[in-house]
Amino acid sequence: MIIGVLSVQGGFVEHMRSIERLGHEARAVRRIEHLEGLDGLILPGGESTTMSKLLDLGGMLEPLRARIADGLPVFGTCAGLILLADRVLDTRADAHSLHALDITVRRNAFGRQVDSFETQLPFGDIETPVEAVFIRAPKVEEVGDGVKVVSTLPDGTIVGVRQGNVLGCSFHPELSEDDRVHGYFLRMVEGHRAGM
Repeated sequence: MIIGVLSVQGGFVEHMRSIERLGHEARAVRRIEHLEGLDGLILPGGESTTMSKLLDLGGMLEPLRARIADGLPVFGTCAGLILLADRVLDTRADAHSLHALDITVRRNAFGRQVDSFETQLPFGDIETPVEAVFIRAPKVEEVGDGVKVVSTLPDGTIVGVRQGNVLGCSFHPELSEDDRVHGYFLRMVEGHRAGM
């Protein structure tokens, strides 16, 4: 499969390495034409406002919204989750959203860089907890009716969600050697390709 990784800003290289370790092709996506022929797309962590502005300036915002609406499987981590959300709290007025997840997220909900932490969390149908690295992470404060919660912190804070062909998490699975969250996304992509 060919999995695109949005590469306009943020931590895209680590996602590409995870996809390649799992035996698939990773393609850097910087322009509209890079969306052609993708089986799935990852939106990495980084600075969500900057990423949204670069998508807008590059003319990619609307084509990307259209591809997601047409069923392209997409996985957003940290800033990528913010980009996918319908409602974003504590953001700038000039930030853009892809409106692909019926959720409300709060930017930088876990504090500053010095408040970063690592933990192990359950995630979807993965049998044992996954490595989760939180860096200035958002948290999901509200989910719509069609959204499935796939991961929470022990206190119930929602940090992983899925709605149809769209997956998002607050943390950075790409910053560990544990590729199982990427594997979960790849199974979503395979299901989409099979018409499930």
